[in-house]
Amino acid sequence: MEKKDLQPKVVFDCFAEVNRIPRPSKHEDLMMEFLVKFAQDLGLEYKTDETGNVVIKKPATKGYEGRPTIVLQSHMDMVCEKNADVEFDFKKDPIQTYIDGEWLKAKGTTLGADDGIGVAMEMAVLKSNDIEHGPIECVFTRDEETGLGGAIGMKSDFMNGDYLINLDSEDEGEIFVSCAGGANTVAEFPFDVTPIPAGYYTCKVMVKGLMGGHSGDDINKNRANANKQLVRFLCQELKKTDLRLVDIQTGGLHNAIPREGYAIVAIPNDFKDELRADLNIFGEALKEEFSETEKNIQVLLETEENAKEAQEPAQAQRQLSTFLAVFNGVFAMSQTIPGFVETSSNLASIHRVGNKVDVVTSQRSSIMSNRKHVSAVVRAAFELGGATKIVTGDGYPGWNTDPNSPLVQKAVETYKQLFKKEPIVRGIHAGLECGLFSEKYPHMDMVSVGPTMRGVHSPDERLLIPTVQMVWDHLLALLKAI
Repeated sequence: MEKKDLQPKVVFDCFAEVNRIPRPSKHEDLMMEFLVKFAQDLGLEYKTDETGNVVIKKPATKGYEGRPTIVLQSHMDMVCEKNADVEFDFKKDPIQTYIDGEWLKAKGTTLGADDGIGVAMEMAVLKSNDIEHGPIECVFTRDEETGLGGAIGMKSDFMNGDYLINLDSEDEGEIFVSCAGGANTVAEFPFDVTPIPAGYYTCKVMVKGLMGGHSGDDINKNRANANKQLVRFLCQELKKTDLRLVDIQTGGLHNAIPREGYAIVAIPNDFKDELRADLNIFGEALKEEFSETEKNIQVLLETEENAKEAQEPAQAQRQLSTFLAVFNGVFAMSQTIPGFVETSSNLASIHRVGNKVDVVTSQRSSIMSNRKHVSAVVRAAFELGGATKIVTGDGYPGWNTDPNSPLVQKAVETYKQLFKKEPIVRGIHAGLECGLFSEKYPHMDMVSVGPTMRGVHSPDERLLIPTVQMVWDHLLALLKAI
């Protein structure tokens, strides 16, 4: 299969246009300009708000003028992650895609299907002349991935529909009617330096090649967290020798399970061979512990230029022990939905920045009291570890729709008619903008759908090509039926 043969053609052509436009979170200006010009070229009404959200309105097709207004919604930004050996500037370079069997992938970077494919579907609806529908508002929000900034900043009069179809889900055949709320807990620790004694060897210890993934949707899939594993090894070696921490740079975005990271350390020269041996043994242990989920895990050691100073030893030991102890993973499973993650936390990143260490964690839950509880657990570890500053953000709310609402029923009925099988109606342990919309538009009936994606928020992100046609067909049937 070649790209020119991808179906539905109108959607994949729009997706190719989207992927030529740089759109990191908080840097969506080029995408906003593109959408405004897109509306102007089609002669459609549009507006933007102070936050940078864009809405494009399309009148009803003939005979559907009396139908209720339907809002289609996606976010214009993307998670920008790349493999360490890939040269790529997300603020300038277009995403390079290729086909691998039934999957569409990117060359060493995130694909941008989250949520570029949702944007593409809205564009396809706007430019198509053969779709039957009532009045439509296509809404494109900004800065979803780093804190739902577009949805937070949106005023309650920006959208005017009765029904909203969010196009930011990642499992075809599943209709989402609820999502988790979440918040970030960030901390600062001091990094006070002292001279390294003579006779010390400086090296870089690396953990890389992990699966990573979405810190909500993938948190229960037994994937390794690079931050936790790197810190685990350093703490192990601290018990054996006078290990000095020179630098630590591990993890990335708050909503991504960390895939790789490194620490630069100094150790006594006579411990060099033992450190290498320990790292080899540690690597084999990780391969056994994560034998099914981490097929490409690597732990590596490289010689560095001798460092002259490192973090004060007692301070380093206390902080590394704190990072080892801080909670990461599934905190609670749902008591009402079998197999559904209710509450979790992700140790997202640890970075030395000058004379301090910045740590970012992310908590999620479909029950607000337990989200606050797990945030308090994380804060407690940071307090005991001597953090000089700890902040838990206000976060964003969860969302719950009546599974028997008119929109949900229409979504289920049209899916069954098309595919002769029942869709799954469920919640998701990830944040969706529907949570914020439900507060500002309490009258609005909402669902979330999307094609199948895997590895989102990582360079392994991939889009299952046949499911795009299925979601497109379902969306058009739903637009006609409402």
